[in-house]
Amino acid sequence: MYLKVRLGTFFNAFLKVLHQRMTDCHLLIWCILPSSALFLCRESAMKAYLGKMRGEPTPRPRVGWKDACWSWLGAFTGMAVICWLSSAWLSQQLLIVGSFGATSVLIYAAPESPFAQPSHVLFGSVLSALVGVGCYQLLGATPISMALAVSLSILVMQLTHTVHPPGAAAALIAVAGGASVHKLGWWYPLIPIGAGCVVMLVVAILVNNLARHRRYPRYW
Repeated sequence: MYLKVRLGTFFNAFLKVLHQRMTDCHLLIWCILPSSALFLCRESAMKAYLGKMRGEPTPRPRVGWKDACWSWLGAFTGMAVICWLSSAWLSQQLLIVGSFGATSVLIYAAPESPFAQPSHVLFGSVLSALVGVGCYQLLGATPISMALAVSLSILVMQLTHTVHPPGAAAALIAVAGGASVHKLGWWYPLIPIGAGCVVMLVVAILVNNLARHRRYPRYW
């Protein structure tokens, strides 16, 4: 009789311990599962994010030597005219800025690009220059002013559908271009930016259309 009581007590105690262990295991599982699911979701999102950086094998068209020569002729003529005007006619005015080099790449080497069309080249550059001058007038030549000039010029170009990548450079030059640019004040968007863009566009229209396979502009 005593033995049966002892065995019953031991068995009950064993069942209690087993029940407690199972409860702890369930709690552990319920704690681990959400964490594991979150980890897997994060891992999947990270793989998808990093996968975008691999790019895709895309065939790139080769540029023939004739097309390259037309691009050279346009860029040389456009910059030569601007340099001549700057030295012979407007010797007291700044007419050459760094953004013109990037503009030349677009309008002479990629005239079919939307960024190379006249409305983008002219209005994108002038609006961006206005933004740059405004940032300099308000905040001076400071790092925050430079960052705002570039970012706000991109915003303005996108909202006005006149995106022209060199326009952001024109905005940055308005802030970081030094005394020769700063003294122009609100004239900077007109001369040199506006005047230079008009000269390059005229040359682009004349030279690009000499080639049989080119047509410029695609739209105004």
